[in-house]
Amino acid sequence: MTKLDEFISKTENQSVQKRSDQRSDFDEERADNLLRRVKKIEIASNRVADEALSGQFKSVFRGQGIEFDEVREYSEGDDVRSIDWNVTARAGKPYVKRYSEERERTLIIVFDVSASNIFGSRVSRIDTAAEIAASLMFSAIKSNDKVGLLTFADGALDFYPPRKGKKYVLRLTKAILQSKPRCERTDLNAALEFLDGVLKRRAIVFVISDFYVSSIGRALRYCRRRNDVVAVSLEEPLEKDFPNLGFVTLRDPESGATLELDSASKRVRETIIERIESKRSAVAAQLKDARVDCVRIVNGEDYALPLQRFFRLRERR
Repeated sequence: MTKLDEFISKTENQSVQKRSDQRSDFDEERADNLLRRVKKIEIASNRVADEALSGQFKSVFRGQGIEFDEVREYSEGDDVRSIDWNVTARAGKPYVKRYSEERERTLIIVFDVSASNIFGSRVSRIDTAAEIAASLMFSAIKSNDKVGLLTFADGALDFYPPRKGKKYVLRLTKAILQSKPRCERTDLNAALEFLDGVLKRRAIVFVISDFYVSSIGRALRYCRRRNDVVAVSLEEPLEKDFPNLGFVTLRDPESGATLELDSASKRVRETIIERIESKRSAVAAQLKDARVDCVRIVNGEDYALPLQRFFRLRERR
């Protein structure tokens, strides 16, 4: 090897090492940032779970009713309707089935990570959604219930089976924050079809999304038959009061399509608001038709109050 070759080799090795060190520093910085975000969400959501939703999750959402416990010999006074005729025929004497009330619940968060959730005039919609999800999960584990997570965009992405414990909630929160927004069209139907296929037992399903979807009725109605489904719709302040920004270019983060308009025109602003509200009304009608409750939350505002109101209404019912 010549001196020139040695110099080139040494230079290349130093360059590779430098890039490796830079990548390592970046990864550590990103990991530290992620941990800070998880900790921040843990503190905020724990507060909401303790102060705003304390005890309400347990009182509003009941267990799955009764489950089979055991078979025992018939005793005087037992209800004859509880006789297990198959066991009785085999044993030659009467046996009855015993049941116990099942208290354990399972909460599944269905979390929209489509690109439209990156946007937020005050704060990113996906950050608000992460706090809401964590608050609901912490409320569930304080009642000793299981929690699980399904992220979706153009269909089901990552599924985390239901488990118990604070560490698991923090793991799910971290998974939400690490999710990379997807630019495909949002397909909630496909996500709910997947969920219905993997869930073996009845669950409480919270769908957290901006609900910029084409259709939600079919799969939602089917999922609703076996589970208690609640929609949490995240909306932007701009959807109710679009500002005068002059000529602006709007871009659909999922399709990439762009639209130029003059927001200085009152008629243009009113048309935008009318179309958004029309789409919201159509989604609300589909949810109502599927008998699914909807909690509407304005991004950037206190999300605990709408959740409290929802829990109180459900408790009265």
